Amino acid sequence: MVLDIKQKFLTFQLGSKDTAVISLANIIEVLQISASEICGVPQMPSYIYGVYNWRGEMVWLIDLEAMLGYSSSRKISSLIPKIITIIVQHEGKSLGLLVNQLMDIDYLDVSQIKPANTELFPAAINSVLAGYFIGKNEEIILSLDALAILQSPNWNLHN
Repeated sequence: MVLDIKQKFLTFQLGSKDTAVISLANIIEVLQISASEICGVPQMPSYIYGVYNWRGEMVWLIDLEAMLGYSSSRKISSLIPKIITIIVQHEGKSLGLLVNQLMDIDYLDVSQIKPANTELFPAAINSVLAGYFIGKNEEIILSLDALAILQSPNWNLHN
C-alpha cells in the first residue's frame, strides 16, 4: 500500500525559469521589506544583503538566487519598492531569504520526492537540496531544505 502524504510548501521562482519550494513547517513569516530598512554590511559576499530588524531581532538577509549560483540582478536600491523575504528559523536561529516572486502554497506528496542528484544540479544547489519533485507538466521543482540553508558552509563562514 502506497501512502499519499501531502505537506504544504511555499512555491517561488528561482532565476528566470526554475521553481523551488520550502516546507511551510520551516517558515516563520513571509514579508515585504523596503530596501531602506536593510542595513548593509561592508566586505561581505554579494549574496549577503545585510541585516534587518525583524521583531526586535537582527536577522541576516541573503539573496537566495545569488547564494545558489544563479545570476542575480538584485541590487539594493530605492527604486525597488519592496523585497519579498521568507524568514526561516531553526533552534532560535533565523535567516531571511530574499526571493523575486512567490507563486503559491502547494500541497505536495512527500512520498514522491526524488533524491538530490549531483548529475542534475550544481554543487551549490545540491548542498541545500532536500530533493526534487516532478510537476504536473513534467517540470522539476526543487525542494530546498531550510535547515541546510541555515547550516550552509558558505553562509556559516560569515555568520
